[in-house]
Amino acid sequence: MAPLIALVGSWIVFRLAGLIGLSYFDGWQHPLQAAVAVMLLLTASAHFGSRRQDLVRMVPESLPARETIVSATGWLELAGAAGILIPAAAPAASVCLAVLFIAMFPANVRAAKEKLTIGGQPVPALPVRTVLQLLFIAAVLAAAPPIL
Repeated sequence: MAPLIALVGSWIVFRLAGLIGLSYFDGWQHPLQAAVAVMLLLTASAHFGSRRQDLVRMVPESLPARETIVSATGWLELAGAAGILIPAAAPAASVCLAVLFIAMFPANVRAAKEKLTIGGQPVPALPVRTVLQLLFIAAVLAAAPPIL
């Protein structure tokens, strides 16, 4: 739930910044881009910190090099956080992030089915996790202007 709180909470903060006069955050899209970046920085930090082994346990055992996968997805989240903020890169970053979230979903399914924990906290049940994943995908796709 922390990523959802980071996404929604930071969007509100950035949107309020726009309402009090920071013109960059006027509207909804730039605050959403910044909020997605905040969420991704939070989630990427888990790939390299004390929660790393919890994420490694989530990766399906049928995949090789599970620790490498966790590292790679963390680096991709960091790249996505930067890319979503760069106007020329944002459309491609949003699509790539959506694909990344879809690719990582089997790990979330495993975590929910096996009732794994992250940082000692149980992961959300599969229906909740599915809705969250769809919300995150919608957020990253909405964050970037469409490619014309």
